[in-house]
Amino acid sequence: MPQRRKRPTIKDIAEETGLSSAAVSYALRGLQVPPETQRRVREAADRLGYEADPIARALASGRTGTIGVLCSSLEDLWQQGFASTLGRRFLAGTRNALIVDAAADPEREVSLSKYLLDQRVDALVTIPVDPASPHWADAARRTVLVAVGDPLPGAATAAEVVFDNGLAVADALKTLRGEGHTEVLVLTPGPKLRRHRPAEKLVRELARELDVTLRVRTCPNALAGAAEVARAALAERPRPTAAFCLADSIAYGVYDAARDLGIGIPDDLSVMGFDDHPVSRLLTPSLSTYRWDVDIVAEAVVERVGKALDTNRRSKRTLVTPQPRHRDSVSAAKS
Repeated sequence: MPQRRKRPTIKDIAEETGLSSAAVSYALRGLQVPPETQRRVREAADRLGYEADPIARALASGRTGTIGVLCSSLEDLWQQGFASTLGRRFLAGTRNALIVDAAADPEREVSLSKYLLDQRVDALVTIPVDPASPHWADAARRTVLVAVGDPLPGAATAAEVVFDNGLAVADALKTLRGEGHTEVLVLTPGPKLRRHRPAEKLVRELARELDVTLRVRTCPNALAGAAEVARAALAERPRPTAAFCLADSIAYGVYDAARDLGIGIPDDLSVMGFDDHPVSRLLTPSLSTYRWDVDIVAEAVVERVGKALDTNRRSKRTLVTPQPRHRDSVSAAKS
């Protein structure tokens, strides 16, 4: 077996330069020694291939430089874009993102949260599967906790960047009702929880006000799974005349199912999405949906994580408003 190369230490630089280990340490940090000594120490460090030990540095500072990002489902295309954007933003600010996927499973979410906390992440950013889960309170006690999308009512979060789901849901249902749709299929991502997620709860409340009959189905984000759920729902009688999908990735499954069943969009079935993935405008017909700007959300999260870590201050809740994208996938219901 080849032997691992010994990592150069401050002691090695001290022997190379004839200085004490304390003087070398100060020189590497630019402290208490003349510039010429700092230059000589850095040259020796370069010759020896010295790099600061990240574990030792973390122990000394109490920081790992790593931010945990726990997504509810990376099969959701909006979350994919958000996670990659957030990772780049943190890296630009010299922090690393450790991104993990709960796969829409509340138990997996609890397990991964504990895993990230055990890795001593400096902060935990989450798009929660179950916002009401009691484990978030413990997470908030152990690290800086930032919620994205939905608030975490039982946890003392450092910041919450939440979506104005009410505005988007109201606009979508009023748009469909205005076109005469009273039989609406609602496809919501993830598992059926005892505590309904905020957007789903809003859909049910507003449907009663508008006299709309809902059929709510939980649905995978992945295309094949979403299409399977949509095919079964569209085979029911009376058939829904509209589908409101709480993720664009789910709406793509509805398009696939409608094609297989010979159902025309929008003539026989109006479809609305929820997060304006770039593919949505390229569909035929283009998908009506709502834009939650990834760059704005990522910037807000990075700023609030930095504020919590650097100043130990909590940020006020940030409300992100949707930008409607009314396109060609909605038309009047057939009488």
